[in-house]
Amino acid sequence: MTGISEILVLLLLITGILILPRLFKKEPVKKVSSSKKNKKLTAKTRFAIVLSVIYPLAVALYLTPWHENQILYVCSGVLPVLLAWAIAWIIAGQKK
Repeated sequence: MTGISEILVLLLLITGILILPRLFKKEPVKKVSSSKKNKKLTAKTRFAIVLSVIYPLAVALYLTPWHENQILYVCSGVLPVLLAWAIAWIIAGQKK
């Protein structure tokens, strides 16, 4: 019986240490930096995200990589998406 009570005491201490500071924490003043204000997703970025999900799904339905053609699927379905995002990342880095 002492083993269970010791475990419960440890759980109580751990939850007390993790939860109590959050309960009594004062609300910090939220400072919004100018870089965070400009981080909204544009329509072009949203379209690219949706397209990067839909394109591999469409290629997967066409090639059926679960039966065969796994390498062809990776080369024609996944790699173009990764390459496009890599190019977008490089261009965004050069603009800044």
